[in-house]
Formats: sequence, C-alpha cells, structure tokens
Amino acid sequence: MQRECIELAGADRVVTMDLHSPQIQGFFKKPVDHLFALPILCDYIKDLKLDNYIVVSPDAGFAKEARKFAHNLGTSVAIGDKTRKAHDEKAEVLDIIGDVEGKNALIVDDFTISGGTLVNLAEALKARGAKKIIACLSHLLLTKEGLKRLENSPIDLLISTDSVENQNIVSSNKIRIISVAPLFAESIKRIHNRESLSPLFEKVPKEVFKKSII
Repeated sequence: MQRECIELAGADRVVTMDLHSPQIQGFFKKPVDHLFALPILCDYIKDLKLDNYIVVSPDAGFAKEARKFAHNLGTSVAIGDKTRKAHDEKAEVLDIIGDVEGKNALIVDDFTISGGTLVNLAEALKARGAKKIIACLSHLLLTKEGLKRLENSPIDLLISTDSVENQNIVSSNKIRIISVAPLFAESIKRIHNRESLSPLFEKVPKEVFKKSII
C-alpha cells in the first residue's frame, strides 16, 4: 500500500534504511537505494572507548547482521536462544550461545516496540555475568510502556537513530539518538550528482558523522 502511494505521488527513486524485510525492495517498480545504519552506529560505539565487549544477537535470525557489527568492531558474537508462545507475547530467552561472563554486551537489533525481548535478553546476559549492557537499534519505535520497561532494566544505554519520530523517548537519560538526516542528505546529493552510494554502505564520511551527533 505504501509502495503504491509513493509511486503514485510521482517518486522516481526511493531511498530507505534497514528494511525489516529486504525483499520489500523487489515490490517497487522504481529504483530503491537501501542504506544501512550500521556504519554510523558503529562509529558512535567506537567513540565510547569500550573494551572487552561482545556483540549479542537476540536470536539466530539476526545473527548474520550481528556478525557484520562484530566484524566492523573487531569482536565476537553471542546469540540468544529464545522462544515465543504467541506472536504478541515477549520472547523468553532460554540460553545464551557464547561466553559473556565479565564482558560488556552490545545487543543489536533492527527495532523494538514493547522492549520486552530486549529487556528479557539483557536480564539473561546479566544473570550470566555480563558487565555493562548496551542496546543498539536501527529504528526506535518504543511505546511509553516500553520506555518504562527500559528504565527499570539492566540496560545501561540504548543507542538508536531518528529514522522514526518518537515523542516517548525525549525524557530518557538511557537513550542516545544519532541523526541519519546527514546520511540521507549525502545519499541524495550523490544520486543527483550521479555518484556511487557504495562507499556509504561500509563507512560514513567523517563530516557526515559529525553532523549526525545530536
């Protein structure tokens, strides 16, 4: 439906970021450029100067993306083993595949709404000896209830982007937001000038990253 509205409105090209399902690109009749938040998020994480940390995927399904984070940051990956009795229930983390004891844990995922799975995973990591726990998300769709859950959780810091406006998070000291507006602006400029977008998939230019810190 949204795809049809965008095309009917006259768009001749679409720039998006971290689609939950990359296959969505195939439904567009117009060219689609799929940006990634990973490079800009990783640059921010590197500036935190953490040591002895491990990237944690919430489940096996996101492990491939988690490995990309780990590769960029030069560390290893642990994976949450979870189950969900119903689609609308938070997932129960049964085990953590990988050694997290004594390490700073960096949970990576594409988005969260209720925060249930995220907090559940953080509690499991803490129970297994993880030290500082940081969550890193491409999109932050957190509800008011989810924010309360986050505030009362073992998560020390949540890093995300302003890809989606969310008034629920303005008062939280646990959340850091990175603007992706400069990244989109750079991509539009490159498209207009017929330049390649490929460099933006791996590394964000320093001048773009500096403009992204809110």
